[in-house]
Amino acid sequence: MTLHPETLIIVAVYVFTLFTVARVLLDNGNTPKAMSYAILAIMLPVVGSVAYFVLGVNYRKKRIYSKKLKATGKFLQTIREKFVTATERLIQRDAPQLGGHTELAELLLREAGEPLSLNRVTLLNNGEEKFPAVLEDLEKAQHFIHIEYYIYEDDGIGNRIKEVLIRKAKEGVKVRFIYDDFGSRSLREDFLGALKKGGVDAVPFYRVFWPFLASRMNYRNHRKIIVIDGHTGYVGGINISDRYLNTVKTNRFYWRDIHARIEGPAVWTLQYTFLADWNFCSRRRINPDEQLFPHTQKAQAELTELVQIVAGGPDYPRSAIMLSYFTAIANANERIYLTSPYFIPNASIFDALRKAALSGKDVRLLVPGISDAGFANAASRAFYQELLECGVKIYLYQKGFVHSKTLIVDDYLSFVGTANMDNRSFDLNFEINAVIYGKEFCGRLADSFLADLNDSKLIALQTWRRRSRWQVLGDKIARLFSPLL
Repeated sequence: MTLHPETLIIVAVYVFTLFTVARVLLDNGNTPKAMSYAILAIMLPVVGSVAYFVLGVNYRKKRIYSKKLKATGKFLQTIREKFVTATERLIQRDAPQLGGHTELAELLLREAGEPLSLNRVTLLNNGEEKFPAVLEDLEKAQHFIHIEYYIYEDDGIGNRIKEVLIRKAKEGVKVRFIYDDFGSRSLREDFLGALKKGGVDAVPFYRVFWPFLASRMNYRNHRKIIVIDGHTGYVGGINISDRYLNTVKTNRFYWRDIHARIEGPAVWTLQYTFLADWNFCSRRRINPDEQLFPHTQKAQAELTELVQIVAGGPDYPRSAIMLSYFTAIANANERIYLTSPYFIPNASIFDALRKAALSGKDVRLLVPGISDAGFANAASRAFYQELLECGVKIYLYQKGFVHSKTLIVDDYLSFVGTANMDNRSFDLNFEINAVIYGKEFCGRLADSFLADLNDSKLIALQTWRRRSRWQVLGDKIARLFSPLL
């Protein structure tokens, strides 16, 4: 019996779809994610299957990212061992300053090996505060500048920083620059060539030759790190781009964001993360020495906040960032103030927020009223009604686009970093957060959060319930694919 070509094609499509569904189920322990990809493969034969193999394969299991420093002689291992010992002493000695969040500090130490140390932390609101501070610190560099960004653009502020980097390199300062090849795709060869000609060692984190076909696009280096001479560091949500400067009149809308400047031993962990990334993407190993990890220049009295730096990415066995968010929310005693531009929580975070609100905690969520990602914003909206019904207060930022990634718990615990509250930040992107224990910084961040609420609209539950069925349906369809976002 001879089969028609059309029949053969249909059979091939069915076989490919079944094969994809089987691979999805075998590859993913995350049931919602597996269900979403399986539905996608069935609803869109061939297209859905290709989407999974291009974007959805879990490279965490495959361990293609072998970027951890292998210290064999090994200064770096010694550093971390000393840090762990010091952390255990700090947890015992400074338990009151942890404000009841000892469990979180222990989790990050034991799960991720993240040390705890005393530091000085400065809150920076928007690019208007961040960039002048960065430029001033870059000018003071004497030994090295390490800079790593998801988005770096060839624009006003990008060129100002480029000029400083080139000038410092010519003065003998070692300048290393990592950029994400997808996020910083606007950087042209003339820009990068000028950096390299000027003595700046610039490399892409993971080169993407075919951005719409390569699965590498799905694993982005979303980190924003600056380390200067090993004692000053920056981390937060603000990339290097004019869009983060509200003084630039050509910007589409006001951009609200937050960054942190850190002085003290926590900069060593930022440095460790940078060096691990550098050794991976440059393939030129840096051997850590005491110049890269100098003793802090600050007097002990100036170091007032306890800090842990927590990194995450597909090369980690578990998402320490997600676990840190969950632990902080679940252990809250009085209040939770959360800001996220892309709020698509997994089941654990979603349940922790509902449990906190139902337990009488003051839970407030600040999300964009104006967004740069319509589908992600629709998926986010699909969570609102259940949260509102549990007592969570949800505010839509109206002044512009809120891009901050912050969490405030009670009076002592703050998070500032690069990780959004979504599956991409928990499992796919390379991210980094600062976890800060201290009443003074927590108070400043809380004041900043409450000030943002003055530029926001509180969602009323009854009003939200009156939305049209078409709006609700669209949001729920977007939520169906939320594990993939």
